[in-house]
Formats: sequence, structure tokens, C-alpha cells
Amino acid sequence: MSSLPSAPSPAAGKTGHLSLEALEKHIGIRFRDKKFAEEALTHKSYAMERGAGTFNERLEFLGDSVLNTAVTHHLFIRFPKDDEGRLSKLKSQLVARHSLAEWGRDIRIGDYLRLSEGEDATGGRDRESLVANVMEALIGAIFLDQGYEKAEKFVIQRFSKKKRIIETDFKSKLQEVIQKKHKIPPSYVTVDESGPDHDKTFHIEVRIKKKFLGRGRGKSKKEAEQDAAHDALKNLKKNPV
Repeated sequence: MSSLPSAPSPAAGKTGHLSLEALEKHIGIRFRDKKFAEEALTHKSYAMERGAGTFNERLEFLGDSVLNTAVTHHLFIRFPKDDEGRLSKLKSQLVARHSLAEWGRDIRIGDYLRLSEGEDATGGRDRESLVANVMEALIGAIFLDQGYEKAEKFVIQRFSKKKRIIETDFKSKLQEVIQKKHKIPPSYVTVDESGPDHDKTFHIEVRIKKKFLGRGRGKSKKEAEQDAAHDALKNLKKNPV
């Protein structure tokens, strides 16, 4: 029996080299209506290139809400004695972009994506933001196809495997590192806001004086700052300032 290739073959083009059936087997869900899964796996660049009108941004919007509800419920049950502040911090960690991207890479979601030639050539299949977005779209597709309980189960199966959830405050860690060396705290700057008022995404950069350290995004400024601090800590490991 021949094994699956480790990277997309030229013949597979922009649609990835693994089939939807392989994804269904991997995640343990068989879609009743395949169009939901196909839409979740279709990036806007692919749809524009092909002249198609359907891509995954609407499902991403839906999946984000389902994910937040499922994680909130899970934490509420799992930590009955914790206050709202700590539960909020844990939720921010679990639904953050880097957490979703890690999950997406674990199930090799990039191998199933439909991307434009340009996105594919520039590493879109493994780009953190794109992988995280498609995971939200997949959750939205499961919700539409099979209902909330199945979507919640898909989300919770991911986190219930973690016997211990480690609360990580990236902002505090970064401040400790920067103040130790520079004697001043890093600053956070909102560089962009996207989306409607009821569902904004904040894009934030963290800097020391005028030097760029990292960039993040989130549904709240606090979440985006944590994401930016996490990015900065990773960058500082490679290039200390």
C-alpha cells in the first residue's frame, strides 16, 4: 500500500493533496452535506481566482461564536470554583490564534485547503492566521451540518485531552523580560480594526520605544495584546533586543 505524500504534488494544484473523505476519517465526522465542508476549506483567494462566489469567511464568523460558546461552557463546568477573571484568561488562551493554528496543524488542515496559486506559493497552507481561520470555518460547517452538540463535542474533545490547562500570561512575561534589560515596559499600539462594530477584530503591535517586537490580533484589545506579546516572545528568542 502506498503512503500519502508528505507535501502537495504539482498535479494536486491549489486544492491540496488530501481528500475530504480523509479529513472526515481523521476528525471522526462524516458530513451529511459535503458543501459545508467544501466551503470551509475554500479560501477567498481560490474563489476569486476561479470566479466562484463561495468561500469560508462567513463560516469563520459563525464558527468563532460556536467555539467561544463551547469553550466558555467547558471551562464553566471544569473549573467550578474559579472566578470570572481567571475563566476569561483561560478562554482567551484556548481560543487564541496560536492555539487554533496548533490544532489545525495537528490535523493537517492545510493539506485539504483550496488556495490561489499565490497563497499556495507563499506558504499559505501553514500560515498561522489562515490555519486558525479555517479551523473556525470548519467548526461553523460542523455546526450547520450536524448541530451545536456535535460541534461542541468536536471542540471539547480537543481540550479535554489536556489533563492540565496551563494559564499563560504572555504580557507579564514580556514585560518582565523587557524591563529587566531596558528598565521601561513595552508599549502596545492598535494599528488596525476590522469587521463590523458587533464583531470587531483588533490588530495590535507591541514595541520597545520605536522598535517593533511583535504583532497580534484578537476579538478584544486584551486578547490581541496577549497575542502580540506571544509573538514578541517568539521573536526575541531568535533576535534578542
